[in-house]
Amino acid sequence: MKPNLGLLVLSTALVGAMTIFAAGCSKYSDTTGTPAPSTTVGTEIDDSVVTTRVKSALLADPDVKSFDFKVETRKGEVQLSGFVDNQAQIDRATAVTRAVAGVKNIDNKLSLKGEATTVGNKVDDGIITTKVKSALLSDANVKSFDIAVVTRKDEVQLSGFVDNQSQIDRAVEVARSVEGVRSVRNEMSIKK
Repeated sequence: MKPNLGLLVLSTALVGAMTIFAAGCSKYSDTTGTPAPSTTVGTEIDDSVVTTRVKSALLADPDVKSFDFKVETRKGEVQLSGFVDNQAQIDRATAVTRAVAGVKNIDNKLSLKGEATTVGNKVDDGIITTKVKSALLSDANVKSFDIAVVTRKDEVQLSGFVDNQSQIDRAVEVARSVEGVRSVRNEMSIKK
């Protein structure tokens, strides 16, 4: 009996959504005792606007395939992460981002893809990404809504802004423990 690929992807997405919902209902507790640097509501809104502007600029640029980018902003610092085809795309994405109003600094965490992937690799990577996100959401010591997860050929890239080094260490440890993960690339930054 051959499994239906569409049904497999749909059921994986459903399990991931249910896990996110269940984990999102649990309370996060920081066991390190280190308070996260605070931001104002105005700063949060400004950062959201900058993130949206950067994503729009990347989507509008014909030389950059922005679908593999993750964009996070913290106090005007934009973090770009994900996998791209070549160095020219990294350079162009940086230039496009720098031209966006409100961008104070760019933290470039983009990585080169390497060789081409197959449809099977993409499906497997999607499943691994869902498993890693679920594992991060289930861990009370990781503030996982601040962490972006991208997988390419079983290599997981974690990026975003987190409160402290212990969250980074724990997120990497959790991601490494997920079945199917070959390696973990830490591209997270501590909130300033």
